[in-house]
Amino acid sequence: MKILIINSGSSSIKYQLMVMPENEVICSGMIDRIGLETSNVTFKTSSNVIEESLPIPNHKVGLQKVANMLLDAEKGVIKSTSEIAAVGHRVVHGGSDFSDTVKIDEKVKAKIKQLFELAPLHNPANLEGINVAEEIFSSAEQIAVFDTAFHQTMPEVAYKYAIPNYLLTENKVRVYGFHGTSHKYVSEKAIKFLENHSKIITIHLGNGCSMAAIKDGKCIDTTMGFSPSNGLIMGTRAGDIDQSVIFYMIKNLGYTPDEVNAVLLKQSGMLGLTSYSDLRDIEAEAEKGNKECKLALQMNAYRIKKTIGAYAAALNGLNAIVFTAGIGENSSYMRNLVCTDMDYFGIEIDASKNQVRSKEIREINKENSIVKVLVVPTDEEYEIANQVFQLLKN
Repeated sequence: MKILIINSGSSSIKYQLMVMPENEVICSGMIDRIGLETSNVTFKTSSNVIEESLPIPNHKVGLQKVANMLLDAEKGVIKSTSEIAAVGHRVVHGGSDFSDTVKIDEKVKAKIKQLFELAPLHNPANLEGINVAEEIFSSAEQIAVFDTAFHQTMPEVAYKYAIPNYLLTENKVRVYGFHGTSHKYVSEKAIKFLENHSKIITIHLGNGCSMAAIKDGKCIDTTMGFSPSNGLIMGTRAGDIDQSVIFYMIKNLGYTPDEVNAVLLKQSGMLGLTSYSDLRDIEAEAEKGNKECKLALQMNAYRIKKTIGAYAAALNGLNAIVFTAGIGENSSYMRNLVCTDMDYFGIEIDASKNQVRSKEIREINKENSIVKVLVVPTDEEYEIANQVFQLLKN
């Protein structure tokens, strides 16, 4: 069964065409820096690698580019879209309506649209991917895999806010958590690699960032909440902020609620601190001596370190921390900032191991480090493909 996986992020599209259950990857690729002046496009098969730099203004243009590459007469991998049995879509917010993988119909799309306000950088892009895929791959089953599903094991003490009870019972205002597909995948890989260590903190660092406390394979807490906007400092999102700042901006500075929302989601985070949203640019500037970029990286790491301490308490111990996603897997700079001066927690990083670049799971801690420090490349596409296949075979 050929399954196309589409993972539409806030500023990127990852895709893979897989044969299941053989777990054979026919092709894979990515379009990143969507909406910036120049986007990067990659398309990889066993015999070809295509790399292009061109403007991709939005997700619709990006997805059409992916379809064209799949069908390319010379370097493509399918002759007809009818070869694809299913398209699996990563959908960020499932609210309280979706805790499992589902087949997409008009009702499901309507629910995803209702949740735009809770995931304004993601759910619109996810739905755009679904709509374009329905047009291009019209004979395929369209399946949604929700980022919120893995976090449904959180206990009430972790997911409930200290606000009037009716807001939970009547309006479903609670912690949902996100990046669940990634946290699930890398935690299972880490547990297998470490031979069943039970107390793990997973650290997903990309344009969006989140952490999860995982005990015996189940999530007990996570940094993102009602929407993917809080917690860690992110590419353009502020993360945790005193709610009084919002009211101050409205009452004293004259911002409208929509303007405040735009500032906190699209103009804050690393972009607001440095004028750059891509960590690669920020690291390069920091190495040149840019003080704003240096401070922003330190702030980012500081918040991660504080959360490690909090989650170690929630877990009543710590066996391993896991770095994953674009920044977590590739930035030795950020991993070093996070793990420096953490020996009280038994975290000691090996500088030479930290510099190694690899697509394989690896330890980067010193031999005598009490807590293991792992880099586990995430594979949300495989996890989505597996869940799609399991749904369709039943």
